[in-house]
Amino acid sequence: MSTYDHVADLPLRIDAYELEGLAQNVSSDFERKTTIIHLHGDGEEGLGEDVVYDAVDHEIAQRAGPTLSLAGDWTIRSFAEHLATLELFPETPQRDVSQLYRTWAYESAALDLALRQAGRPLHAVLGREPEPVTFVVSLRLGEPPTVEPVTRRLERYPTLRFKLDPTVSWDDELIMELVKTNAVDSVDFKGLYEGTIVDQPADPLLYRRVIGAFPNAWIEDPKLIPEIDELLKPHRDRITWDANIHSIADIEGLPFAPRMVNLKPSRLGGIKPLFDAYDYTAERGIGAYGGGQFELGVGRGQIQYLASVFHPDTPNDTSPSGFHVMDPPPGLPTSPLAPAPSATGFRWG
Repeated sequence: MSTYDHVADLPLRIDAYELEGLAQNVSSDFERKTTIIHLHGDGEEGLGEDVVYDAVDHEIAQRAGPTLSLAGDWTIRSFAEHLATLELFPETPQRDVSQLYRTWAYESAALDLALRQAGRPLHAVLGREPEPVTFVVSLRLGEPPTVEPVTRRLERYPTLRFKLDPTVSWDDELIMELVKTNAVDSVDFKGLYEGTIVDQPADPLLYRRVIGAFPNAWIEDPKLIPEIDELLKPHRDRITWDANIHSIADIEGLPFAPRMVNLKPSRLGGIKPLFDAYDYTAERGIGAYGGGQFELGVGRGQIQYLASVFHPDTPNDTSPSGFHVMDPPPGLPTSPLAPAPSATGFRWG
């Protein structure tokens, strides 16, 4: 029995839905906008979060309002099949991948609603027990970069671990300051992005300096031009992949068998492709960790919930949202996060 089979035939009743916009300035120096999907049915409410990155796509959808034909009696499977026939964007989205993100938003809301209507939590339906979730805090260090974003957080939360994005402006002094913190678990070279604000050129010197300085850190999304590929061959057991993983086919198409991949729920684009990817990696001994998209609402808890039942002990990029702001407040939960599934539904805390 596949993992998806546990939830596929859950009954689902949708009477109506509404959209709620959220916005917050986050640590990567931009205003993040997301949209909460509220599905209503049989006196219950299911929530999901649309993490499309382009603010204009949220603004257009929120102005248009609840125009999709979602009302009716479904199962999780039949709802997903119906959703695939709909135009989820009133206008063409800025990026093709946004279709996956919005699909995840509606399907995760549907799963939450179906579980709440059934009076059961996700982990009980899956037959799994939630476990404490280890997490890293994902950060960029500004331009010009400084160690201050790391040390400021460590002063308040001395046990934090980090996933950092090296840039060509990192110099030896900065790298040594970061080494002294002994808090870097992962370095994300952003080598697979094109046409975004986080693009990084394939600089062999940067790779050589960073992988040598952090010999135990995971190496995420390197750009494997010949010189860098040769440099990284002795380190393949700590290379992980993120931005290019949208499906099982993408895992199968990697240049070499991976030890670890990031299974971002929103990037997989639906309950079935995500759960099938969990099964695929588990069957082949490939590690998995979770990743977020600067969720501002219920979506953050949902990815923490998934991490707790599928990959609690890996470097999950699922820190509490409070760590996203420029100056995180005191009192935030630290790693590992204690299990906090809701009594019913697909919600955490």
